[in-house]
Amino acid sequence: MTTSPAFDADKIYAARLHAVRVRPYLATALYAQHIVESTRVPTIGVDRYWRCYVSSAFVAQRPVAELASLLVHAVSHLLRDHHGRSDRYARAHGAGSRADRLRMNIAADAEIDDDTFGDGLPIPDEAVLPSTLQLPAGRLMEDYLQQLGLGPCTDRLAWLDCGSGADGLDRAWELGPEGANALSDQQQEAVRFRVANSIIGHPGSAPRGWRRWAEEALHPPQPWRSLLGAAIRSATASSGAGDDYTYRRPARRSAAVPGAVLPSLRRTPPRVGVIVDTSGSVSDADLGSALLEVAAIVRAVGGRRDLVTVLSCDAAARIVHPLCTAEDIPLFGGGGTDLRAGFTRVLRSTPRPDVVVVLTDGQTPWPSNRPRCRTVVGLFPRFASLSEANPDFVPDLPPEWAQVVEIGTSRT
Repeated sequence: MTTSPAFDADKIYAARLHAVRVRPYLATALYAQHIVESTRVPTIGVDRYWRCYVSSAFVAQRPVAELASLLVHAVSHLLRDHHGRSDRYARAHGAGSRADRLRMNIAADAEIDDDTFGDGLPIPDEAVLPSTLQLPAGRLMEDYLQQLGLGPCTDRLAWLDCGSGADGLDRAWELGPEGANALSDQQQEAVRFRVANSIIGHPGSAPRGWRRWAEEALHPPQPWRSLLGAAIRSATASSGAGDDYTYRRPARRSAAVPGAVLPSLRRTPPRVGVIVDTSGSVSDADLGSALLEVAAIVRAVGGRRDLVTVLSCDAAARIVHPLCTAEDIPLFGGGGTDLRAGFTRVLRSTPRPDVVVVLTDGQTPWPSNRPRCRTVVGLFPRFASLSEANPDFVPDLPPEWAQVVEIGTSRT
């Protein structure tokens, strides 16, 4: 009969200290993550309440630097809210099986392992890198789920179990919400806020994926899924919009036809044309906020980048740019503002968008006629410029036919 080695607490705490030294911007999160010895967890796993469960046998087998890598990996799941995002994906796609949750765990690992290793953190043998899945680097979990299926590339990952903190599915070895040392939702958000401030306050010290996360954590984008809801309902109700069938989710009426699996009707998300105001009155901070909103719009249409086009516009409309990644969108401009040219250009694109989103400070002429598709205007914070001597100056508001939302941007 073999017995498990004694839990080496000094070793795991030394690993955490090493992680803090090589990733100082994650220090708050690493110390907020409560370490729990467990004989039931396979290796290392986290729950949605910020407990990190570690196997004493696993700790005994791995060197300190590699354990530090795995602690950073674990806390990355929690910072990026993979449990909450997995739950939302499961509700939206009817994906509640263990196989679906395994796909979510793999996709979440691919998102964070891209930014985790190197510079003092060795790559563990079990790391899930996008390249090993034959997928592009630098994407989000939701993007990978659109392309990832269980098959030959994932067979070796059938054992993967990072806990409910990675995929939202509770495990038998977790203590649950009533267990000791659970962080509340408010405490979790406070940790994320402090980590995001650490990343933004030390530019260049964190990978691009972490910088993108921090910017979005400090300036949450608009809830575009609900804002585009009317356009989505209109697009899916239109003729031909629901003619795409899929066997990935069998139809409910299959139960009435024994021995047959019937496909379900897949609703097509709307095409979105985004006009970004790049005139001289729009600051660099506003343009950075615009890129965050574009990324959120892509997530709102199910990660389908092919359904989103971006056009930069000042006094003239630039080329409609098919979306690849938000960081790669060229935003040209700097002159005066006339978004009417942008409306004309985007509405003439083929295929025509179902909804137009305009991101602007509002200091522009607007089309005199209402476009035939839904329009949402995201307004950047507007401040009177030094040249506006009139203290009672009020910028023109967008037309009544546009739905208007405020885009938050911090200015110092």
